[in-house]
Amino acid sequence: MEPENKGSTSSIVWRHITDADGMHHLVLSGSLTLAALGQRLQLVLNDLSAFKNERDLRWDLTQLTQLDDAGVVLIWRAWGEHRPKYLQLQPDHERFFSRMEKMPPPAPQVRRSWLWPITVQGKAAFLLWEHFIGLLTLSGQLSLDIKYLASHPARIPWREISANLYRTGAQALGITALVGFLIGIVLSYLSSRQLQTYGADVFIINILGISIVRELGPMLAAILVAGRSGSSMTAQLGVMRVTEELDALTVMGIPHSLRLVLPKVMALGIAMPLVVLWTSAVALLGGMVISEIQLGLSYQFFLSKLPDSVPIANLWLGLGKGMVCGMAISLISCQFGLRIKSNTESLGDGTTNSVVTAITVVIIIDAIFAVVFSNVGLR
Repeated sequence: MEPENKGSTSSIVWRHITDADGMHHLVLSGSLTLAALGQRLQLVLNDLSAFKNERDLRWDLTQLTQLDDAGVVLIWRAWGEHRPKYLQLQPDHERFFSRMEKMPPPAPQVRRSWLWPITVQGKAAFLLWEHFIGLLTLSGQLSLDIKYLASHPARIPWREISANLYRTGAQALGITALVGFLIGIVLSYLSSRQLQTYGADVFIINILGISIVRELGPMLAAILVAGRSGSSMTAQLGVMRVTEELDALTVMGIPHSLRLVLPKVMALGIAMPLVVLWTSAVALLGGMVISEIQLGLSYQFFLSKLPDSVPIANLWLGLGKGMVCGMAISLISCQFGLRIKSNTESLGDGTTNSVVTAITVVIIIDAIFAVVFSNVGLR
């Protein structure tokens, strides 16, 4: 044999030789592993790919001392992803290349149609409609459950309602108080600076009372509860789906809506008005503190003028808005939780979508209340 050329990349050496019969051979020797090649993988691939168009070339891999999966993939790509006509292998290496031959071809690249924006919007519309139908179905099932419990009061899940009332109501008082107090401080500080310009310091009570009791209190409480308790409900039901606890309840004949969904809806419907009342009171406290510091309005004057500045209808409107938002949040959270599939990726996506949807619905409900009750509680 007469050598024609020789190449090497430290760990791997190849020789392109021609024998006495004029046959061309490419002999590879050395170590063809990921650890040995390191950053030289692409360089070796480019050098070996130069020989893939030589159809009568005889590849000799019998002198390789080490070969791993990375080396097999490198050679396979150098061959153009098909076995050459003439090939010599060690018996231990045959199974690697047999496995490469059995691998399915890569999926063809899907070309986007010029209608893909319409297609995406259509899929989103159908998904929205599917969720809407699911919420209606779940609401109808809850109505049937309430009718059943009315005739069988011994079956009312008091323990579940009490537990959810504690988790969604009592445990949320801390964060809602903190955020409400800070919002009251910010709103009072900014408003007082503007009112001082016109000498209308006393109207700070009207601004804080109407804005907090009617709008900010219910909105803050609903958004915080949607992010805190809503995500918890969705994650709880999702984990029960992943661990097949929901399937176990179905096998035992226990309806999901009666034991899991209804207690959450009832508990949040009861807890939300109380959380709204608490958040509004703490926010007014923060505003009252800044009013005394910035404008010199005493606490006694603030508290005595507040009932005259804020009609009682605003309080009932805020409490009613909180109850509606609470029930909507629990329904949406349970709907997304029951739709989660038995994998962790679906659990994360479902929880995220649940929180985003719940907050969006809360804002929509607030807008509807603002339009429908625009003439209530305002002088």
